[in-house]
This record gives sequence, structure tokens and C-alpha cells, in this order.
Amino acid sequence: MISVLLPARNAAATAGAALEGILRQRGAPPFEVICIDDASTDGTGEALAHFAQSDARVRVFPGEGRGLVAALQLGLARCRGDLIARMDADDLVDPDRLRLQAEMLAGDVSLGAVGSLVRCFPRPLTPGLARLEAWLDSVVTPEQCDAARFVEAPLVHPSTTFRREALEAAGGWRDAGWAEDWDLLLRLAAGGWRLAKVPQVLLWWRDSPGRLTRNGGAYRPEQMTELRAHHLATGPLRERSFDMWGAGPTGKRLARALEAHGLRPRRFWDVDPRKRVARGLRVVAPAELRAPDGALILCAVGRAGAREDIRAELATRGFQEGRDFLFAA
Repeated sequence: MISVLLPARNAAATAGAALEGILRQRGAPPFEVICIDDASTDGTGEALAHFAQSDARVRVFPGEGRGLVAALQLGLARCRGDLIARMDADDLVDPDRLRLQAEMLAGDVSLGAVGSLVRCFPRPLTPGLARLEAWLDSVVTPEQCDAARFVEAPLVHPSTTFRREALEAAGGWRDAGWAEDWDLLLRLAAGGWRLAKVPQVLLWWRDSPGRLTRNGGAYRPEQMTELRAHHLATGPLRERSFDMWGAGPTGKRLARALEAHGLRPRRFWDVDPRKRVARGLRVVAPAELRAPDGALILCAVGRAGAREDIRAELATRGFQEGRDFLFAA
């Protein structure tokens, strides 16, 4: 069975369309929809109850009004499926989503979670959201997701179906002061589970001024830097020396956050000859770079197109992404 976990708070205007899309799934294994009405004040509860009364697959439970993480954990305890599919009450879903994601998970036992390509709406998109959509849809295979996991969350949360075994082994969702979805994906990866996507658009991801990722304190840029630093310190940088590529604001912010974990790079690399010192360390030009020496190069740059330039520069010297260097911005 698949359990679709759908938390909702003040989503009366959109929850109906989200549920209709889930209930129209084609060829999927048996599934249920677990809705958590998280103390809504706008009629969301009534809208969800209407679906529960007309379709036995829908079950509605009251939340405690303590936020998304608490609602997700409460809902997970009510789910009966071996697969847990996330869905938000303001998004739209393709009718083949559950079938395709269940098939991918069944075909590869190493996968802990499977997402999909997404389309943001309404359009036109802001330049920043258009870049994010393009990046998300470029990260598909397990190898790509692994290499990109410190740039952004490689899977869009409401597009993702989790293997319950993996989800519970990672401890489920937690409130650590930063994005709960990205934190979970990084813990899954640290536990040895791989991530991937069905290479089709299966979710239409709504952007709105009130979206939690726009307004929630856990999603501020500084919290994302802290999240990266925590998972880098407990993962790839544990007992390994490293260099930082990027002596601009992005790289220095991450270096500062890593210092709080007792980690300091050997040096900085940067293409700008005007940058000579960063965080008290020498800034070195890429022309001085030689072959891999066992240290990890952590790349944190903000300039558009910089990742492609760095990847090409390092590849010519025999560096392998994931083994010798990682992007973290």
C-alpha cells in the first residue's frame, strides 16, 4: 500500500484540486490519503471531510497547530503503507505519479526516495524560480542527486515518495531550525540510501506569496548555510582535510559556518586575482592547482555559470565530482 501524506493549513481554496488529482491516479497500487488538518480556520477541515465522506481512501485527522514538522510526524504515525508519498494541499499532480514512483522504488532496492521533474506555477516565473526549476530538472539520476545534495534539496518535497523503511531509519522529519525536507534527504543519503527522480513532470508546484518556504524562518538563507555546514561536518568533511573554492561572500559564509564546527580549510581557490586573503587564509589562483591530493575541494560560489566553469577546470586536472570535489552552493 501507498500512503499519501497531505498536511493542510488554511488551504480551503486549493485542497480540493490537490485531492482530486491524487484520487484520479491510474494503475497505482492500493493507496490511502492521510490528511492532517493543522488547526485551519478557513474551512479546510470541512473541505477535507467532504472527500473523506465520499471516498473511503481518504482519512482526516486533526493536527495540533504546531507546524509542518509536527503535522508530518503525526500523519506518519497514521500511515499504513510501505511507501509514503508526500503531497501538499496547494499543488497539482499527474495521474501516473504513484504508479511510476512505486515502479521505480520496486525496481531498485537501494533507492530510499524517488521524486520527479516539476513545473512551477503560475507562470511567468520570477528569474530566481525559473533558475531553480531548471536546476531541479537537471538533477535526475542517483549519481546527479548525490553530487548535488549540498547545493539545494535535490528532490522537491511534495513530489517525493519515500520507502517507509528508509524514512523511519532516518528518524522521519525533525525540527532542527532549518528546512525539514532538505535535512531529511541529507540524512537519508548519509544512511546509505540513494535518491532519484522519475524523468517526467509529475507535480505542478504552486508558488504563492504565503508559501512557507518564502516566509518561514527555517528557510532563510542563513539557515540553509547552517544546514549545509552541519551535514558537511558530520559527513564528507569528517576526518578529511579540505580546500574552499570561492573566496567571495558565498564561500566565506560557508567557511565561517564550518568554523563553528571546528573545521577550517587549508586554503581558498578563486579566479579573481584581487582576492588574496579570505578568513585569514591565502587565496590561490586555479593555475596553481595540481592533481588530487586526498583533500576535498568544497565549491561555494554565487556567480551564475560558475559551477560549470569550476567543473570543467577540475575535470581537466583529473578531479572527480563526488570523490574529489563537491558543490555546496
